[in-house]
Amino acid sequence: MERVISAFMCSFLLWAILVLDSVLKVSANTEGDALFALKNSMSDPNSVLQSWDSTLVTPCTWFHVTCNNENSVTRVDLGSANLSGQLVSQLGQLPNLQYLELYSNNITGTIPDELGSLTNLVSLDLYMNNLTGSIPEKLADLKKLRFLRLNNNTLFGKIPMRLTTVNSLQVLDLSNNNLTGDVPVNGSFSSFTPISFRNNQYLNNATIPTPPAAPNPSSSSGNDNGVLGAIAGGVAVGAALLFAAPVIALVYWKRRKPQEFFVDVAAEEDPEVHLGQLKRFSLRELQVATDSFNNKNILGRGGFGKVYRGRLTNGDLVAVKRLKEERTQVGEMQFQTEVEMISMAVHRNLLRLHGFCMTPTERVLVYPFMVNGSVASCLRDRPESQPPLEWPKRKRIALGAARGLAYLHDHCDPKIIHRDVKAANILLDEDFEAVVGDFGLAKLLDYKDTHVTTAVRGTIGHIAPEYLSTGKSSEKTDVFGYGVMLLELITGQRAFDLARLANNDDVMLLDWVKALLKDKRLETLVDADLEGNYEATEVEEVIQVALLCTQSSPVERPKMSEVVRMLEGEGLAEKWNKWWQKEDMIQQNFDPSNLHAPYWPLLDSTSNITPDELSGPR
Repeated sequence: MERVISAFMCSFLLWAILVLDSVLKVSANTEGDALFALKNSMSDPNSVLQSWDSTLVTPCTWFHVTCNNENSVTRVDLGSANLSGQLVSQLGQLPNLQYLELYSNNITGTIPDELGSLTNLVSLDLYMNNLTGSIPEKLADLKKLRFLRLNNNTLFGKIPMRLTTVNSLQVLDLSNNNLTGDVPVNGSFSSFTPISFRNNQYLNNATIPTPPAAPNPSSSSGNDNGVLGAIAGGVAVGAALLFAAPVIALVYWKRRKPQEFFVDVAAEEDPEVHLGQLKRFSLRELQVATDSFNNKNILGRGGFGKVYRGRLTNGDLVAVKRLKEERTQVGEMQFQTEVEMISMAVHRNLLRLHGFCMTPTERVLVYPFMVNGSVASCLRDRPESQPPLEWPKRKRIALGAARGLAYLHDHCDPKIIHRDVKAANILLDEDFEAVVGDFGLAKLLDYKDTHVTTAVRGTIGHIAPEYLSTGKSSEKTDVFGYGVMLLELITGQRAFDLARLANNDDVMLLDWVKALLKDKRLETLVDADLEGNYEATEVEEVIQVALLCTQSSPVERPKMSEVVRMLEGEGLAEKWNKWWQKEDMIQQNFDPSNLHAPYWPLLDSTSNITPDELSGPR
């Protein structure tokens, strides 16, 4: 009897396993079929979808697709992929999709209603395409949606009123379309500024509430009999005009400058003024939050000032950056404009500006508090109780930081050049996702500018050679700093460390790494905290990316968007071999497939620098 029961249980368990496996395969195949349908509807001149093989059980091995631990698709990253074609309704069959990134392509047709079935969607980025039709009302079913960017398309029709019920919505951009009707002003839309809806010539922006008109002081009843009444009335009218004139002039001045969206208010009197999701704090509020900027709350010090840990009255933890005294000399309008531009750069891998404070003597910026600190602190200053960053986390940090910088360079107008990319400025949220901080504080650059500045900003060991020699910064100076940051991630070392002199090593991390690789000592340069728990092939690939980013000539360095693709597994081998052929390394009997080969003549060379192709600060 026991044998029969045992045999039955074994059979039942085997059946259950087979059923579960079948269910998982069906789920994975459904998602794979959905993405393959998207591939079939697209023209792909650059073959970015080449790895999307429908014969595979799961799409989780495809490039530009990310899955969770259950092999369910959570991200599709196909921004700036030069795709053309139409979106497909099958995209609604990705139940765990959180990020759908299809911006900056040539996609036509309409937005499928089925996208409203993606109940876990956090970010929908379809901007800068050629989409037509109306905005699907079903998008209002996406109750977790935080980022909705449909700008720079040819969408028409009315803005669905139901979208105002999506309370999670933090970023909305419907600008540069052909939308009509009224702008909804209730619900979540009430916090968005006109910039979210600009350049829709048929949209009735007049529906946005405006402050009520001030009562006319001369309208009150009085004695209108006799000369005294007339004189009194004239004096009242004259006084009213005298005091109203500056207000009228200010309103006129602001209205003739359509790009100014800040409201100049007394910070101490009205701390609740918002610019979209950007709040203007009172100095008193931030003093309370930081215990009067107490030194015990200092999180760090940098070139722009000190950063304090703070807690707002609602309980939220924040990081309060109090700019140095010389920064307070920046004019109010200039400061407001810079703050506005920083606040417009919103990406999951960028530190979002939460608010600001401006008084005659203070300039303060308020950011969300990052619970896991910076990459630098996790690599070198972590408490003994905190485990070191595992290699998979370091890889994810590298990719996240690259995505954030690529957004600053390619999707901000004017573009934002960081000028101080380093491990200390890459912060980590509660999930150890990389968040680029301190961007926009140095300068905002327009891609047409060629102005040279004598004030070189940055940190020793991260500064690109052409920036030091010419004072000109560009995207490629950020790429250089990013490459050094990759070496920080791999080695755990500082970019500039005099302590290395004790071992007769180079103080510059880049030179130290080159020397170790020249001697074929790859294992020596990997952070000892990893205790050998890393994939050597993956480390070599990241080193290759770092070395491509830190070439002496800025022209030869890749763009950050290319770096993202290389870290995603696309195009690295081609760029690496092309780099080799250009240097004619084959004639020197070097093997380009071997990272350990002594290929340093290029890296040590003083290649011709072409600063005339760089851009400078405004």
